[in-house]
Amino acid sequence: MDQVRINQMLAVTEAAALAAGQWVGKGEKKIADGAAVEAMREALNKLPISGRVVIGEGERDEAPMLYIGEEVGLGGEEIDIAVDPVEGTNMCAYSQPNSLAVLAFAPRGALLYAPDTYMEKIAVGPAAADAIDIDASPEENCAAVAKALGKKLEELTVCFLDRDRNAEKIAAVRKAGVRVRLIGDGDIFAAMATALDDTGVDLYMGSGAAPEGVLAATAMRCMGGGFQGRFLFRNDEERARAIETAELDVDAVLQRDDLVRSDEAVFLATGITDGELLGGVGEGDRAHSIIMDCKTKSIRFVQSFYRVDEVPF
Repeated sequence: MDQVRINQMLAVTEAAALAAGQWVGKGEKKIADGAAVEAMREALNKLPISGRVVIGEGERDEAPMLYIGEEVGLGGEEIDIAVDPVEGTNMCAYSQPNSLAVLAFAPRGALLYAPDTYMEKIAVGPAAADAIDIDASPEENCAAVAKALGKKLEELTVCFLDRDRNAEKIAAVRKAGVRVRLIGDGDIFAAMATALDDTGVDLYMGSGAAPEGVLAATAMRCMGGGFQGRFLFRNDEERARAIETAELDVDAVLQRDDLVRSDEAVFLATGITDGELLGGVGEGDRAHSIIMDCKTKSIRFVQSFYRVDEVPF
C-alpha cells in the first residue's frame, strides 16, 4: 500500500483512540465506544477513498456504529476496511491494559466480507504456524505447538477469552498440564501476542467474535503467524448473509489467507490504555501506534504528539 494512504489511515486509529481515551476509567464503555466510532467515521469521511466497511461493529440497523456495508470517504481508491474502534471496551472503561483502536484495510475484495457473528479461532506465531489444526483437540494442538517451539507441555501458555463457551477447552488444556491465561476482552491482541516476543503467550484458541478474527488474521499475515477460523452462526439469517457476501464456503475451515486475500493489506492499531504492545493515549495529547504492512512484512512503532487544541476529534 502507498505510504501516504497508510499515514492517512493511521490518523483514523489515532483519532478513535484519543476520543475513547477521554473516557478511560470512567466506567462508561458505551460512551467510550460511541466517541471512538464517531471520531473514526469523521476521519474516514475526510479521506480521498471509496471505502467499504466489510468488518464493523454491527449491521445497518444498529447505527450509529460503523456498520457492515457502510460506505465511507470522499471518493477515490476502492478499498475494504475492517474496524474495531475500541477493542476491549471493558478494558477502556475500567482502565485495564491492552485496549486498542484497530483498523485494517486492503484493496476491494481482499478482506472477508461477513456478518457480525461468532467464530471458532486458533492462532500461533510463525515458528508453529504449520502445527495448528482447528479440527484437532486442544490437547493435540498444545502438543504440536510445544513440539514446534521446542518446549515441554508444562512450559506452554495458552490464552482464552474467559467465557463459558470456552470452559471445556480450558479444562482440557489445564488437565494436560498446560498453563492457561484468561482474558476478559481483547482477543485481537491475544492472537497477536502469540507472534510477539515477551508476552508469554504461545497459543490462542477458543470462540469469539468473527470481526475480531478477520482483524487478527490481517495482523498474523503481516507477522507470518498461523490463524484458522470457522464460523459459528447464531441463526439462519447470519448464515444466509455470509453466503451472500463472503464468497467462500461458509461451513469450511477458513485459513488465514482465506480471510485476508492480499499482501496489499495493512493492519493498524493505536493504544487506548497502556498495555504489553502499546502505550495508551495518556492525557490526550499523544498516541502510540503500530503499523504492520503485509507487502513489506514490516512492523513499525509510531508515537504521535498533538497540541491539545489540535486533537483530531
